[in-house]
This record gives sequence, structure tokens and C-alpha cells, in this order.
Amino acid sequence: MSQFSFELERFANTVTSMNQRHVSCWRGDVGGLGPVELVVPALEVVPVTERADYEGAMVTGENIPMSSFKALRYGGRPRVAEGKLSVAGQHASFTRKSLRLSRGARALKVWAVGREYRYREDGNRRHHVLERPESRILMARSSASDPKTISGTAHGSADSVDISLAILFEGVYTRNLSFRGALISAPGRFLDGVSKLS
Repeated sequence: MSQFSFELERFANTVTSMNQRHVSCWRGDVGGLGPVELVVPALEVVPVTERADYEGAMVTGENIPMSSFKALRYGGRPRVAEGKLSVAGQHASFTRKSLRLSRGARALKVWAVGREYRYREDGNRRHHVLERPESRILMARSSASDPKTISGTAHGSADSVDISLAILFEGVYTRNLSFRGALISAPGRFLDGVSKLS
């Protein structure tokens, strides 16, 4: 694929009872891949018995491999720490250097379907980049916390796996990929750690 851009628009369910979860999804056509959807929280990803603490995000589409992420909840999204990532039906792994100062050094390193990626914040918390040697996808949210739109621009030989993964991470709490974001979210992470001890 050559360079192309896409945009997903947010839709939210109407909560009619206290037992119903607020679910948001972002939908749109992506290049020649057709309709794609990001859902947060993705209830299919988290067993009913874990929904009090865990959150999920999921990307689906007609011509795109399903990807999902499950982790402890933070700010209405699954957070990066201790998360479980699945891409195209396969377990994927990732690491990060949480004590580094620069955005590049704090980037997630992701290994999925035989590929190695880097995902990092780019400029500010609304902009991110997913890259591997053959492709680069720039992602942008219209707002940091609950965006009305999520847009992307794919460069190089970006394919459906790259697109699925880039969109998925927009549904994950990745604020701590910047040093400032890590400082802001540290108290919440500390309290989560304390609550696990009791």
C-alpha cells in the first residue's frame, strides 16, 4: 500500500440502567480494507468475573485481523502495565523502559506475528506513531481522553496487521509513554499496587 489517510468517528451506546456498561466505538472505512471498528470497553475480551478490575479494547473489520488488549483499568481504558495483547489470533508480547526520559527510549517494543514494532508518543499525548522498518502509521486523536475522531496516515508498505495494531493502541491508556505522563499517572498506579496487597 502507498500513503493513505483514514478517520474513525466515535459512537456511544445509550446507558439505560445502572447495570449497563458505557461502551464507545470508533468506526470508519480504512483504505481498501473497508469498515473497521475500535471498541472500548470490549466486553468480549474480559471474562465476566474480571470486569470489576479489568478493561479490554478490540479492533475488528471485514478485511482486517482482529486485535485485542486486556489489562487493569485506568482512566476508562486498559493500561499498558501487565497487559495481554493478541494480534490476528496470536499472543503478542511487548516491553517498555519505564524509567527512561525521552519518548523514543520509553517507546513500547511490540513483537506480533513475526514482526517487531515500536509504538511511541509523538509530540503530545494526542499523537502516536507505530512503526516497523517497512511501514509507519501516524495516529491522532481529536482530544486526549474521549476523542470524537481518531485519524491515521499510513506510510510505506503498511498492511492490515499494522493498521489493526495502530488503531488498537488508541484504545489503550498509553499516557505513561511520556515521562510527564508517567509522573501524572504514578499516584494511581501506586494506589493500585497498594490495593493488591490488601
